[in-house]
Amino acid sequence: MKKSLKLVLKGLSFVGVFAVMAVVTLYSVLLLICYGPSTKARNIFVTTFLETGALKFVVGLVLPDSKVQEIVNSNSLKEMEQDVNTDLIDVDSTSEEIEIHEISGSNFFATLMIVHDPSRVSVATTYPFSEYGKTLDVLVKENDAIGGVNGGIYQSSGNKGGYPMGVVVSKGKIVWNSPYGVGYHMVGFDENNILRILSVDGMSPKQVEELVAKEKIRDAVTFQEEASDANNHFVKLIVNGEKRESNGLGSGANPRTAIGQREDGAVLLLVTDGRGASGHLGATANDLIEIMEEYGAVNAANIDGGSSSTMYYEDKYLMTSVTLYYSNSSWRLPEAFVVSK
Repeated sequence: MKKSLKLVLKGLSFVGVFAVMAVVTLYSVLLLICYGPSTKARNIFVTTFLETGALKFVVGLVLPDSKVQEIVNSNSLKEMEQDVNTDLIDVDSTSEEIEIHEISGSNFFATLMIVHDPSRVSVATTYPFSEYGKTLDVLVKENDAIGGVNGGIYQSSGNKGGYPMGVVVSKGKIVWNSPYGVGYHMVGFDENNILRILSVDGMSPKQVEELVAKEKIRDAVTFQEEASDANNHFVKLIVNGEKRESNGLGSGANPRTAIGQREDGAVLLLVTDGRGASGHLGATANDLIEIMEEYGAVNAANIDGGSSSTMYYEDKYLMTSVTLYYSNSSWRLPEAFVVSK
């Protein structure tokens, strides 16, 4: 009995020593990244971790708040006040073609879906919303669609995904109206099938109703424009053919989902990987801007990314969330952009 107890204690001692060594090694690596010779490595580390939902605290373990804010300020996107000029888009929806393009970047892999008829792109939801959302494949199939990508910001804690944040419009009806968030923007389509990017920052639900009615919004989700050490989010990428300017890297490197529209009305749905998937960190804001520009976007916006980033098409996932458990699925979502058959 004593011999067995000694073996158990030795085993526990070994595990304890190993755990301490692992923590010390990891912390040493973080210190080397943040205080080593590579400023770029430090900046990528900080901006990338600040965009995660659960790992923001890691940055604060090795850098003071003042330094973190300095790095954020020097690696962010400059403000972009322009609104979409709808006269620049001439929708030609005669083609039913859908193109799939694979794109390899320096530190990410991406898939781009080009939908030539913008009227086919809409917002599918789980309305009336409850505690649990649905995976993207379920949302696509339930709406008799051929494909889709994840949509706007939502309550993602515990992968329940039942409730959106901000404003959600589906088929001309406001199904969620809670604009109480810093930098909230609606991203979606009006009745003329033109992609719109509209700020609802500081608005009341009544004002949102008036905006949706005035601009004749048929389908939209919400994402956040907030560059701080708490939320390093961004929305506008290209407006009226003008690329958004950046300081430094523009953002961290993470999985991303973005939506854009060409002059002929074709919709660009883009999803990138990251956070270790295939050895990739992910895409930056500048990466998204370059891709959207290359494929002819007149207007483009970043929407919810990270582990939510996913694309489904013709009964299979082309891009999935980065965790092993969801390698052939998605996180539960309250809404998504889907493409009708």
